Parts: sequence; structure tokens; C-alpha cells
Amino acid sequence: MTATKDKFFKPGRVDARDKAATTDHTARAIIAAESTARDKKTEKLKALRILREAEAAPEEAAKPAKRATKKTAKAG
Repeated sequence: MTATKDKFFKPGRVDARDKAATTDHTARAIIAAESTARDKKTEKLKALRILREAEAAPEEAAKPAKRATKKTAKAG
């Protein structure tokens, strides 16, 4: 094992622009990943909702609709 200056000394300062660019790139990557995950989840839930509504629709159509009765007020 040879001793090098990299093992004993801290590397030089990082330029502020480079650091900002790295942070910006990382933040944009995280936001894009979250957006993609959210879109996939939304599509999955939408498909499940459509499927559930399609299964529930025939049951509701088979039931006869109740007719509303009109109450008349007696004058008296």
C-alpha cells in the first residue's frame, strides 16, 4: 500500500457552479422519478376504477328504479 497525497489531504475546493450544477441535476432526476412513479400509480388506479365500475354497472341496471310518489296537500 503506497501513500499518496489523496489519502492524507482533502481534495481541492469544488467550484460553486459545478456544485450547483450537480445539485440541480440530482434534484431534477429525483423530481422526474417521482413524477413517473406518480403517473404510473395514477394509470393503475384509473384502470382499477374503470374495471370496478364496469363490474358494478350490470348489477345497478338490473334493479328496478323506484318511482317517486307525489304527495298532495289536502285543502281543508
